[in-house]
Amino acid sequence: MPVHPLAPTAAGPAAPPPSPAPGPAALAPLSVRPRRAGELLDAVLDLVAPARCAGCDAPRTQLCPDCRAFLHSAPGRRVPRQAGRRGLPALPEIHAVADYADPVRGMILHHKERGALRLARPLGEALATAVRTAVSARPGLAETPILLVPVPSAPSAVRARGHDPMRRLAREAARALRAAHIPARVLPALRPVRAVADQAGLGAAERQRNLSGALGSAPRWERALAAGRVVLVDDLVTTGATLAEAARALTAAGADVLAAATIAATTRRPPPRVVTPVRPEQPAAGPERAGPGPAARS
Repeated sequence: MPVHPLAPTAAGPAAPPPSPAPGPAALAPLSVRPRRAGELLDAVLDLVAPARCAGCDAPRTQLCPDCRAFLHSAPGRRVPRQAGRRGLPALPEIHAVADYADPVRGMILHHKERGALRLARPLGEALATAVRTAVSARPGLAETPILLVPVPSAPSAVRARGHDPMRRLAREAARALRAAHIPARVLPALRPVRAVADQAGLGAAERQRNLSGALGSAPRWERALAAGRVVLVDDLVTTGATLAEAARALTAAGADVLAAATIAATTRRPPPRVVTPVRPEQPAAGPERAGPGPAARS
C-alpha cells in the first residue's frame, strides 16, 4: 500500500518535500508604473522625515494630494502679452499652466530655494504641459525634435543652492514629453556671459537694460540647435525680459526659437477703478423772502 509522504516511519516523521527552486516568475521584480512608484516613495519618505506641503502647508507631506492634483490637472494656456512685455521685440510666445500664486508659488520656491528635490517631477510634468500647448499651436511639428533650452542660473546661485533648478525641471519635462511620444531632449546651450544686478524690484524697462547682452551660446552648440525646434523653458515669467534676452542669444546662434514655456506667470491686473461718490442734488432754493419793511421794525 502506498505510504503518505508525511506518514511517520520507524525513523521518525518523513521530511517535507523540498520546495521547488524559485523560477524566473518568483524572482521577477514588482511591476509598478514609474509615476506610482514615485508617489509611493514620497509617501515612505513623508513617514520617515515628516514635512509640510509646499503648496498649502498641510502636515506630514511634502506635496498633498489636493495640491498634486491641482498641478497635474492645470491646463496649458497662452500668456497674454501685457503692456510691460510689449516693448520686448525678441520675446517669443509664452505658454504657462498657472498664475504665480499659491499653491504653485510655494512649490516653485520650495524646489528652487529650499532644495525640495522631490517636487522636480510634478513641477517638470506641469512644465511639459506648457510645452505641449506651445507645440500643439504649431501644426506639422509632431516629428520634429523639440529642444528644451533652460534659462541658466548664475554659477554663484547654483553653488549656493546646491543644484541647478531649471536644468533639473527641464530633464523631468523632457522625460514626460517622451512618455507622451513627443521627441524631446534638453540642450543646455545658454550660459551667462556677464554679471547682472539683482532683478528684484526692477520694472520691465530696467530689467531689459540690466539683462541686455547678459546671455550667450558657445559655438559648439550651433549644430545641435539647428537640428530641432527650440522651446525656452523657465519656472516663472514676470516681465519677460529674461526670456527675451535668452531668445535673442539663441537667435544670434542660429536657433529657431519656437516658443517659451513656464510653469507660472505673473498677472498684472489693472488697478481698481476709483469711483467718486456723487452727492445727491440739493433742491433749488426759492426766491428769497423780503424781510419786514422799515415800518414793521419801528
